[in-house]
Amino acid sequence: MYHMYADKQGYKTEDIDISSQGIGGMKEATFIVRGEGAYSKLKYESGVHRVQRVPETESGGRIHTSTATVAVLPEADEVDIKIDPNDIRTDVYRSSGNGGQSVNTTDSAVRLTHIPTGLVVTCQDEKSQIKNKDKAMRVLRARLYEIEEQKRQKEISDNRKSQVGTGDRSERIRTYNYPQGRITDHRINKTIYQLNDFLDGNIEEMIDSLITEDQTRKLKTMGED
Repeated sequence: MYHMYADKQGYKTEDIDISSQGIGGMKEATFIVRGEGAYSKLKYESGVHRVQRVPETESGGRIHTSTATVAVLPEADEVDIKIDPNDIRTDVYRSSGNGGQSVNTTDSAVRLTHIPTGLVVTCQDEKSQIKNKDKAMRVLRARLYEIEEQKRQKEISDNRKSQVGTGDRSERIRTYNYPQGRITDHRINKTIYQLNDFLDGNIEEMIDSLITEDQTRKLKTMGED
Protein backbone atom coordinates (compact mmCIF):
# COMPACT_ATOMS: atom_id res chain seq x y z
CA MET A 1 0.00 0.00 0.00
CA TYR A 2 2.68 2.51 1.02
CA HIS A 3 4.99 1.64 -1.86
CA MET A 4 2.15 2.24 -4.31
CA TYR A 5 1.20 5.48 -2.57
CA ALA A 6 4.83 6.62 -2.78
CA ASP A 7 4.92 5.86 -6.49
CA LYS A 8 1.76 7.91 -7.07
CA GLN A 9 3.30 10.84 -5.16
CA GLY A 10 6.57 10.66 -7.07
CA TYR A 11 8.51 9.55 -3.99
CA LYS A 12 11.44 7.14 -4.11
CA THR A 13 11.51 4.03 -1.90
CA GLU A 14 14.44 1.92 -0.70
CA ASP A 15 13.85 -1.47 0.90
CA ILE A 16 15.98 -2.13 3.98
CA ASP A 17 14.80 -5.46 5.36
CA ILE A 18 11.72 -7.55 4.58
CA SER A 19 11.05 -10.81 6.43
CA SER A 20 8.18 -13.24 5.86
CA GLN A 21 6.43 -15.55 8.29
CA GLY A 22 6.78 -18.56 6.06
CA ILE A 23 3.00 -19.01 5.70
CA GLY A 24 2.41 -16.40 3.03
CA GLY A 25 2.39 -13.47 5.44
CA MET A 26 4.87 -10.74 6.24
CA LYS A 27 6.50 -10.50 9.66
CA GLU A 28 8.26 -7.16 9.28
CA ALA A 29 9.20 -4.67 6.60
CA THR A 30 11.55 -1.71 6.86
CA PHE A 31 11.98 0.76 4.03
CA ILE A 32 12.90 4.38 3.34
CA VAL A 33 10.65 6.86 1.53
CA ARG A 34 12.31 9.90 -0.03
CA GLY A 35 10.50 12.92 -1.39
CA GLU A 36 9.38 16.44 -0.50
CA GLY A 37 6.66 16.30 2.15
CA ALA A 38 6.88 12.52 2.58
CA TYR A 39 7.24 12.54 6.38
CA SER A 40 4.70 15.33 6.92
CA LYS A 41 2.07 13.13 5.27
CA LEU A 42 3.07 9.61 6.23
CA LYS A 43 3.64 10.42 9.93
CA TYR A 44 -0.12 10.05 10.45
CA GLU A 45 0.22 6.34 9.63
CA SER A 46 2.08 5.60 12.89
CA GLY A 47 0.11 3.36 15.20
CA VAL A 48 -1.77 0.07 15.28
CA HIS A 49 -3.70 -0.92 12.15
CA ARG A 50 -6.42 -3.53 12.73
CA VAL A 51 -7.50 -5.93 9.97
CA GLN A 52 -10.81 -7.78 10.05
CA ARG A 53 -11.27 -10.49 7.42
CA VAL A 54 -12.58 -14.00 6.77
CA PRO A 55 -9.62 -16.28 5.87
CA GLU A 56 -10.00 -18.73 2.99
CA THR A 57 -9.50 -21.57 5.48
CA GLU A 58 -12.42 -20.38 7.64
CA SER A 59 -15.36 -22.62 6.76
CA GLY A 60 -17.76 -21.03 9.26
CA GLY A 61 -17.42 -17.52 7.85
CA ARG A 62 -16.12 -16.12 11.12
CA ILE A 63 -14.26 -12.83 11.01
CA HIS A 64 -10.66 -13.00 12.23
CA THR A 65 -8.88 -9.93 13.59
CA SER A 66 -5.16 -9.25 13.30
CA THR A 67 -3.04 -6.16 13.83
CA ALA A 68 0.04 -4.56 12.33
CA THR A 69 2.10 -1.84 13.97
CA VAL A 70 3.40 0.96 11.77
CA ALA A 71 6.21 3.31 12.81
CA VAL A 72 7.08 6.31 10.64
CA LEU A 73 10.33 8.00 11.61
CA PRO A 74 12.07 11.06 10.17
CA GLU A 75 15.57 10.31 8.94
CA ALA A 76 18.07 11.86 11.32
CA ASP A 77 21.32 13.44 10.20
CA GLU A 78 24.62 12.72 11.89
CA VAL A 79 24.49 16.20 13.41
CA ASP A 80 21.15 15.29 15.07
CA ILE A 81 22.26 11.98 16.53
CA LYS A 82 25.89 11.19 17.24
CA ILE A 83 26.63 7.49 17.67
CA ASP A 84 29.80 6.30 19.39
CA PRO A 85 31.32 3.54 17.19
CA ASN A 86 32.28 1.70 20.39
CA ASP A 87 28.55 1.38 21.19
CA ILE A 88 27.88 -0.58 18.00
CA ARG A 89 28.31 -4.34 17.56
CA THR A 90 28.38 -5.38 13.91
CA ASP A 91 27.56 -8.92 12.74
CA VAL A 92 27.63 -10.06 9.12
CA TYR A 93 25.92 -13.12 7.66
CA ARG A 94 24.56 -14.54 4.44
CA SER A 95 21.36 -13.05 3.14
CA SER A 96 18.24 -15.18 3.22
CA GLY A 97 16.25 -12.82 1.00
CA ASN A 98 15.45 -12.80 -2.70
CA GLY A 99 18.61 -11.09 -3.78
CA GLY A 100 19.82 -13.90 -6.04
CA GLN A 101 22.80 -16.22 -5.77
CA SER A 102 25.32 -13.39 -5.61
CA VAL A 103 23.66 -12.22 -2.38
CA ASN A 104 23.08 -15.58 -0.77
CA THR A 105 26.64 -16.87 -1.27
CA THR A 106 28.42 -13.95 0.41
CA ASP A 107 28.33 -12.47 3.90
CA SER A 108 26.66 -9.28 2.67
CA ALA A 109 23.84 -8.99 5.22
CA VAL A 110 24.52 -6.77 8.23
CA ARG A 111 23.11 -6.72 11.75
CA LEU A 112 23.85 -3.69 13.95
CA THR A 113 23.26 -3.79 17.71
CA HIS A 114 23.29 -0.55 19.68
CA ILE A 115 24.62 -1.85 23.00
CA PRO A 116 23.36 0.97 25.33
CA THR A 117 19.74 0.66 24.17
CA GLY A 118 19.63 -2.90 22.83
CA LEU A 119 18.23 -1.69 19.49
CA VAL A 120 18.88 -4.10 16.62
CA VAL A 121 18.74 -3.20 12.92
CA THR A 122 19.33 -5.60 10.03
CA CYS A 123 19.73 -4.96 6.32
CA GLN A 124 20.21 -7.51 3.54
CA ASP A 125 18.71 -5.76 0.53
CA GLU A 126 22.01 -4.83 -1.14
CA LYS A 127 24.69 -7.13 -2.53
CA SER A 128 27.36 -4.95 -0.91
CA GLN A 129 28.10 -5.33 2.79
CA ILE A 130 29.17 -1.67 2.92
CA LYS A 131 25.87 -0.47 1.41
CA ASN A 132 23.87 -2.65 3.79
CA LYS A 133 25.77 -1.28 6.77
CA ASP A 134 25.16 2.29 5.57
CA LYS A 135 21.41 1.67 5.25
CA ALA A 136 21.27 -0.04 8.65
CA MET A 137 23.05 2.92 10.26
CA ARG A 138 20.49 5.31 8.78
CA VAL A 139 17.64 3.29 10.27
CA LEU A 140 19.40 2.99 13.63
CA ARG A 141 20.00 6.74 13.71
CA ALA A 142 16.30 7.35 13.00
CA ARG A 143 15.23 5.00 15.82
CA LEU A 144 17.56 6.64 18.31
CA TYR A 145 16.22 10.01 17.21
CA GLU A 146 12.71 8.71 17.88
CA ILE A 147 13.69 7.79 21.44
CA GLU A 148 14.98 11.31 22.04
CA GLU A 149 11.80 12.77 20.51
CA GLN A 150 9.63 10.67 22.82
CA LYS A 151 11.51 12.04 25.81
CA ARG A 152 10.97 15.56 24.52
CA GLN A 153 7.27 14.95 23.85
CA LYS A 154 6.72 13.87 27.46
CA GLU A 155 7.84 17.31 28.54
CA ILE A 156 5.14 18.93 26.39
CA SER A 157 2.39 16.36 26.89
CA ASP A 158 -0.29 19.02 27.34
CA ASN A 159 0.31 20.22 23.80
CA ARG A 160 0.40 16.66 22.49
CA LYS A 161 -3.16 16.03 23.72
CA SER A 162 -4.43 18.67 21.31
CA GLN A 163 -2.99 16.91 18.28
CA VAL A 164 -4.20 14.05 16.10
CA GLY A 165 -2.12 10.99 17.02
CA THR A 166 1.02 10.95 14.92
CA GLY A 167 3.48 8.68 16.63
CA ASP A 168 2.28 6.52 19.50
CA ARG A 169 2.78 2.94 18.31
CA SER A 170 0.32 1.58 20.89
CA GLU A 171 -2.58 3.72 19.64
CA ARG A 172 -5.14 1.84 17.53
CA ILE A 173 -5.69 4.26 14.71
CA ARG A 174 -7.49 2.44 11.90
CA THR A 175 -9.56 -0.63 11.03
CA TYR A 176 -9.65 -2.37 7.66
CA ASN A 177 -12.87 -4.39 7.40
CA TYR A 178 -12.78 -6.73 4.40
CA PRO A 179 -16.35 -8.12 4.58
CA GLN A 180 -17.78 -4.59 4.49
CA GLY A 181 -15.09 -3.18 2.20
CA ARG A 182 -14.46 -0.23 4.51
CA ILE A 183 -11.61 1.60 6.21
CA THR A 184 -12.32 3.55 9.39
CA ASP A 185 -9.86 5.95 10.99
CA HIS A 186 -10.74 6.12 14.68
CA ARG A 187 -8.90 9.39 15.36
CA ILE A 188 -11.22 11.44 13.15
CA ASN A 189 -14.16 8.99 12.85
CA LYS A 190 -13.85 8.92 9.07
CA THR A 191 -14.95 5.88 7.02
CA ILE A 192 -14.19 5.19 3.36
CA TYR A 193 -15.96 2.36 1.52
CA GLN A 194 -13.27 1.70 -1.08
CA LEU A 195 -11.01 -0.85 0.56
CA ASN A 196 -9.38 -2.29 -2.57
CA ASP A 197 -8.73 1.19 -3.96
CA PHE A 198 -7.25 2.24 -0.61
CA LEU A 199 -4.92 -0.77 -0.51
CA ASP A 200 -3.77 0.11 -4.02
CA GLY A 201 -2.21 3.25 -2.57
CA ASN A 202 -5.06 5.72 -3.01
CA ILE A 203 -4.91 6.98 0.58
CA GLU A 204 -4.66 10.71 -0.15
CA GLU A 205 -8.24 11.46 0.91
CA MET A 206 -7.66 9.97 4.37
CA ILE A 207 -4.31 11.69 4.82
CA ASP A 208 -5.74 15.06 3.76
CA SER A 209 -8.55 14.67 6.31
CA LEU A 210 -6.04 13.86 9.05
CA ILE A 211 -3.91 16.89 8.18
CA THR A 212 -6.96 19.18 8.19
CA GLU A 213 -8.14 17.87 11.56
CA ASP A 214 -4.67 18.18 13.06
CA GLN A 215 -4.29 21.78 11.88
CA THR A 216 -7.77 22.68 13.15
CA ARG A 217 -6.98 21.33 16.62
CA LYS A 218 -3.67 23.16 16.75
CA LEU A 219 -5.29 26.47 15.74
CA LYS A 220 -7.98 25.97 18.36
CA THR A 221 -5.34 25.36 21.03
CA MET A 222 -3.42 28.48 20.00
CA GLY A 223 -6.61 30.52 20.28
CA GLU A 224 -7.19 29.26 23.82
CA ASP A 225 -3.70 30.21 24.99
